[in-house]
Amino acid sequence: MAVIWLSDDRPVGFSTSDKIRYGEQANMHLHVTEPGRRQQGVGVECMRRTVDFYFEHLKLKRLFCEPNAFNVAPNRTLQKAGFKCLKTHMTVPGALNYHQVRPPLAG
Repeated sequence: MAVIWLSDDRPVGFSTSDKIRYGEQANMHLHVTEPGRRQQGVGVECMRRTVDFYFEHLKLKRLFCEPNAFNVAPNRTLQKAGFKCLKTHMTVPGALNYHQVRPPLAG
């Protein structure tokens, strides 16, 4: 599932979800694609609305996000949106990725 964030009818970012277990849990990813819109609270507001969207449409009990532990911006955005860090671990998030330290955050 994908959600595109618009501002003045222009995309400023997006979120995708995977590992979906309808009625149970899913993982989400987030990206603010407009550099000029970063550090202005756009990500936090979009995150909050997207989390609500995923919970409503996928009937979730849990939602996880695993940003790179060394990428400060998405970790702060998720914490401001109400996510809590559960643990930090090494993982390969996808077929095109390399081993990374990831703190799964739950909302």
